[in-house]
Amino acid sequence: MKKNSAILGAAFLMATSAIGPGFLTQTSLFTEELMASFGFVILISIILDVGAQLNIWRIVAVSENRAQDLANDLLPGLGFFLAALIAFGGLIFNIGNIAGCGLGAQVLTGAEPKTGAVISCVIALGIFWYKEAGRMMDNFTKLLGFLMIGLTAYIAISSHPPVADALYRTVWPEKIDVMKIITLVGGTVGGYISFAGAHRLLDAGIKGKQNLPQITRSSVTGILITAIMRFVLFLAALGVVWQGIKLPVENPAAGVFSSAAGAIGYKFFGVVLWSAAITSVVGASYTSVSFWKTLHPMIAKNEKIFISAFIIIATIAFIFIGNPVKQLVVAGAINGIILPIALIIIMIVSAKSSMMKTYQHPAWLRVFGWMVVVVLSWMSYKTFYQLFNQ
Repeated sequence: MKKNSAILGAAFLMATSAIGPGFLTQTSLFTEELMASFGFVILISIILDVGAQLNIWRIVAVSENRAQDLANDLLPGLGFFLAALIAFGGLIFNIGNIAGCGLGAQVLTGAEPKTGAVISCVIALGIFWYKEAGRMMDNFTKLLGFLMIGLTAYIAISSHPPVADALYRTVWPEKIDVMKIITLVGGTVGGYISFAGAHRLLDAGIKGKQNLPQITRSSVTGILITAIMRFVLFLAALGVVWQGIKLPVENPAAGVFSSAAGAIGYKFFGVVLWSAAITSVVGASYTSVSFWKTLHPMIAKNEKIFISAFIIIATIAFIFIGNPVKQLVVAGAINGIILPIALIIIMIVSAKSSMMKTYQHPAWLRVFGWMVVVVLSWMSYKTFYQLFNQ
């Protein structure tokens, strides 16, 4: 029972890490720009997600080593480089996550966003300082994950989206935007997110070749949860913009919920936003620090202190930076650029029999993984070029 809880908890940790304020902002904003064709962007991002996640979770969990340790074994110092990249991407996201907590609290209570951010910071700290932090984290992410999907499904039904058009354009789009694909992939499995569940499985003792079925089930479940939420939110947003309603630039996701269901929809948005943000704070902080704790014994010994510092730094940064709606989109793009670098390391490790013991990584997964690396590398180049030539 405890093992099954950890398997589902790892899936929800990954999924709720992906479903953050940036997820809500990007999906709403991009649906308004691409209309029904945004379904194609989601479909491609899910295919790339599957290729990345199946490889990363398997290699990390079966090798029984965290990604940074595998990288250091491959090339001394490479693990420190990877850990620095992940922590950088995680911190950028976490500032936006804390901002989302503040904005969600404002919708629900009327409190200032900075006040809501500080209160949410304290709640996140409480989760990690609880005696059984791992179980608390699993239960917390599962509960809020189900709540987010349920409330967003209600909004999708209320907005009366053109489902037939959405399905048609998902496979036959009118227009394609590469930067939006890499931004979605970055926001869904980029940076720290793709390693969140895999590192959680290691901490729960679910590792090794004998646990391959559970590892695969957990990774696929995480991807499916994220995909369901993405499509449900896409349909909700499409139903609103299809009617010609213009979403507010400062908070497009709020416009989706309030336009579809009025005052109650706006309150639902507050619940979804806060839930998405606080679970992402937990996921980003836990995973970013998990990349450092095997690199120095002091970090491993004081893991909770470092996680707490990560959350507090993000909260202080938000208080000084303010509302980062644009930053949330850029954060997804940056984490999408980090993903192919991390995946290249994992794919090279998968071919090293000395590091994988008796495990033989399936040829189809290896091919799939390298295809994702090539596609993401090309998209990252295009995105990088666009970001710095606007």
